[in-house]
Amino acid sequence: MAVLHYTLDFKLRAPADVSATVRGLQSIFQEQEMTENVHDSEGLGYLATFVGKNGRFAILRMHSHGLVTFDLQCLEGDDVAQVDNLLNALEKKLKALLDGNIQRIKRLPVLIRGSDVDRYWPTADGRLMEYDIDEVVYEKDSAYQNIKILHSRQFGNILILNGDVNLAESDLPYTQAIMGSGKEHYAGKEVLILGGGDGGILHEAVKLKPKMITMVEIDELVIDGCRKHMRKTCGNVLDNLKGDCYEVLVQDCVPVLKKFAEQGRTFDYVINDLTAVPISTAPEEDSTWEFLRLILDLSIRVLRPGGKYFTQGNCVNLTDALSEYEMLLGRLSCKVDFSKEVVCVPSYMELWVFYTIWKK
Repeated sequence: MAVLHYTLDFKLRAPADVSATVRGLQSIFQEQEMTENVHDSEGLGYLATFVGKNGRFAILRMHSHGLVTFDLQCLEGDDVAQVDNLLNALEKKLKALLDGNIQRIKRLPVLIRGSDVDRYWPTADGRLMEYDIDEVVYEKDSAYQNIKILHSRQFGNILILNGDVNLAESDLPYTQAIMGSGKEHYAGKEVLILGGGDGGILHEAVKLKPKMITMVEIDELVIDGCRKHMRKTCGNVLDNLKGDCYEVLVQDCVPVLKKFAEQGRTFDYVINDLTAVPISTAPEEDSTWEFLRLILDLSIRVLRPGGKYFTQGNCVNLTDALSEYEMLLGRLSCKVDFSKEVVCVPSYMELWVFYTIWKK
């Protein structure tokens, strides 16, 4: 059973009269049959908890710097009308008691914690987003990651890997950007896709009549889930792992890239849809940075002269990480140049950076 968490904040111009405010609120808590317990706040204002019927639990804080916060937790299935009446009564009473001293009132939508359907996913730069998720469509744990496909009323089905929003059925702008935003000519060309288990890039690339597409995806369970539940993204290209102009290899791309390099096999386009640039440059991210460098070096080795390498970067706000990636491009075994483009990816709810890289 989920817990519903309600919040009500009053930002004041000056600290409030604690005694008068608390006395003014007592009748509301008494009417709700909520028992008060005052705690020692060590001189930092007033702090009290209230326990009521149906498992309701509330915290009232009057901070010494002029902020009043009220948090209410109740169980899913509680009487919503009663809860609204309590919050409305508190807001009305506090407006009257703090009249003339209020700078801002903020009452956020209810936070639903512990629900069977998780609606909350962070952006790359750490902001919390609530999605309109109403169903868990698919969930599996593979040897590599946790795979979820959730249904959003706004974005369609969304693929989430290890807690990261990867791609929704609404996210054609992502696929277009990582393929060169319509500026490239794929007809008659040879294309290598790294990752891309959702089938979106493959589906769009096949339409452009290339000579051959080789896609290397390590996780067959991603392919299986998207084949069934991301049809608006992948169409029918994942129904068979081999078509007239494409082949999907369910393998680790690193040994495949090494083999291609040893064989002298090259491509006009290499599209890296494996992973975003790490969100930080902290030491714990070192292994991911090394993996990115390895993939870059190997990909450039199999890229034909005049060919292009496409990849995602990360959120536009992660300037330090993006700068580190651009410096990494200058330390490859082969000299390269690059351009970048910023695109709004619908389900990400943030601007996303994409890179085009080529040999000098």
